[in-house]
Amino acid sequence: MQDDSAESSPEFRVGQRVHSANDPRRIGTVKYVGPIEGHAGECVGVDWDTGEAKHDGSVNGIRYFQAGSDRSGSFVRAKVISPGISVVRALELRYRTDSTKEEEDEMYVFSASNKRVSVQLVGKDKIQDKLSRFEELTGASLSYLGVSTPGDPGQIGTAVPNLKELDLTGNLLSEWKDVSTICEQLPALAALNLSNNLMSLDICGLAQLKSIRILVLNDTGIKWTQIEKLKHSLPAIEELHLMGNNISTIEPTSSSVVQGFDSLRLLNLEDNCIAEWDEILKLSQIRGLEQLHLNKNNLNHIYCPHNTRIHEFLGGNESQKERNLFTNLRCLLLGGNNIEDLASVDALNSFPKLVDIRLSENPVADPGRGGIPRFVLIARLAKVEILNGSEVSPRERKDSEIRYVRLIMSKLQDPQEIKQVHPRFAELKNFHGIEDERPSVGEASLQKMASGLLSITLKCVGATMGEKPPLTKKLPATTTVGKLKSLSESFFKLKSIKPKLFLQEEGSPLPILLDDEMESLMDLGIGNGSTILIDEES
Repeated sequence: MQDDSAESSPEFRVGQRVHSANDPRRIGTVKYVGPIEGHAGECVGVDWDTGEAKHDGSVNGIRYFQAGSDRSGSFVRAKVISPGISVVRALELRYRTDSTKEEEDEMYVFSASNKRVSVQLVGKDKIQDKLSRFEELTGASLSYLGVSTPGDPGQIGTAVPNLKELDLTGNLLSEWKDVSTICEQLPALAALNLSNNLMSLDICGLAQLKSIRILVLNDTGIKWTQIEKLKHSLPAIEELHLMGNNISTIEPTSSSVVQGFDSLRLLNLEDNCIAEWDEILKLSQIRGLEQLHLNKNNLNHIYCPHNTRIHEFLGGNESQKERNLFTNLRCLLLGGNNIEDLASVDALNSFPKLVDIRLSENPVADPGRGGIPRFVLIARLAKVEILNGSEVSPRERKDSEIRYVRLIMSKLQDPQEIKQVHPRFAELKNFHGIEDERPSVGEASLQKMASGLLSITLKCVGATMGEKPPLTKKLPATTTVGKLKSLSESFFKLKSIKPKLFLQEEGSPLPILLDDEMESLMDLGIGNGSTILIDEES
C-alpha cells in the first residue's frame, strides 16, 4: 500500500461493497476501516471477490481482518475505491455518454491478411438518439457499472417508466430493500438479473414484486432458505435462475416438500453442489414446473419412489398420497453429473411428460467410460424426443429400438435376467415384431444367412489415407471388428496403415471407438445403414 497522507474521500463502513476506482469489475467487501501500524492516516481493508490481492488480512504479524483466502485481502486508501453510483447515473453513463476515442478505436475486425480494419456503425447516431430517450426504453443493461443504490425517491420511475427488463449483473447491490425500491418504481418490470451481486442472507424490507416473472440470482451466495422467504414476494414468478450458489440442500419451511411457486415454469439449479436425489424430490410438488436444470451438480443416482415411499415422503398427507411426482416436467437437464447406473436412466420413464433429457458428460452416457451409446439411451427412454440437445426423429427411434433388441438377443439368454436388466425389452420386441432366432439347417439356413446381411457404409478419415470415396458393403451381422479391419485394408488398399474403427451415430457429437476385435456387428448392435469411420493408429 502506498504511504500517502489521507485526503478528503468517501467514508466507508465494514460490510460495504466497493469496486476499484479504475475498474468496476474488480469488486470486493470492506472488512476493516482504521489505522495500520507503520502507515499514516486511515486505511480501508478490502476482501476482493477475485482472490487476487496481497494477503489474508494480516500485516507484519498483526491481524486486522480475516480475508476469504490467503491472498484475497489488501489495504488501500479510500480515494482508490468507489462506493458506487445510483441506477439513474448508471443509465446516463451507459446510454447518454458519447463513445470515447479509445472505445471507438476498439471497434474493428480482422481482414483476411489479419490486419485491423476500423468499423463504422451505420445508423449509430439514430440508435444512440433512441437509447438516450429514457422514457422509450423497455430494456436496459447496467452490468458492471458499480450500481450500489436506487438513488433519490421516485428518480428511477420518472426516468424509465416503461422498463420491462433490467440487467444489474456484477454491481454492488446487497440489500433486498434496495431491490424492492427499484422494483416498486418500475411497475412494468418483468425480468430482473441480479447475478454476481453478493446479496444479503437477511431478507427484510422486500415488498410484493407482483410484476416480476423472471428473476436471475446466479452467483449471489443465496441459499434455499432465502428462496423460501423470497417466494412470498414473487407471486407471478415463472423463471428462477440460481446457478453457482453452492446450494447442496433444498430446505422447505412448512412441510417435507417445497410448496407454493404456483406460476413457476423453469427452475435453474445448474453448477451447484446437490448430491442426493432426495433433495430434488422435494421440488416434485411444484405443480407447474416444466423445466428443471441440474447440469453440473454431484448427483450419482436417480430413482422414483414407490407409492408407500411417496406417501411417507409427502409427510403422510392423504390429499397427496396418489399424486405423481413432477407431473408437468417436460425438460430435465442432468449433464455433467456422476450418474453411472442404468437404473437411473430407466427411472426417468416414471415422469409422465418428460420428453427433453440431457445426460451428456455422465459416466452412464459416455461409452469411453463404460457407458452406453445413444441408441441404447433412446431405446430405454420411452418418451424422449430431444436427447442431449439433438432431436430424436421417428426413424432414429425405430432404428435404435430394433438395434437395441437385437443387441440384447445376441448377448443374453436368461429371460429373468433380461427382464430385470432391460425392462423395455419385451415391450419393444413385441412392438417391432422381432422373432426369436432359432438354429436352422439346409436351405433355410442359407436364407437366414442372407437375411443377416447388413448394409454398412465405410468412410476413410485418416490424415494419410488420401481422398477415397465411401464404400457401402453388405456384410454378415457376425462380422467381427477384427475381420472388418482386415476387409477395410483390402477395400481401400491401405498399405502399412493400421486402421482404427469408429461407429458414427446419428445425433451423437462424437463417434464411438470399436476397440474389441472379437465383438461382432451384432454384438455391438450395429444395424442396417450404419456408418463406420476408418482412422489410423497414431
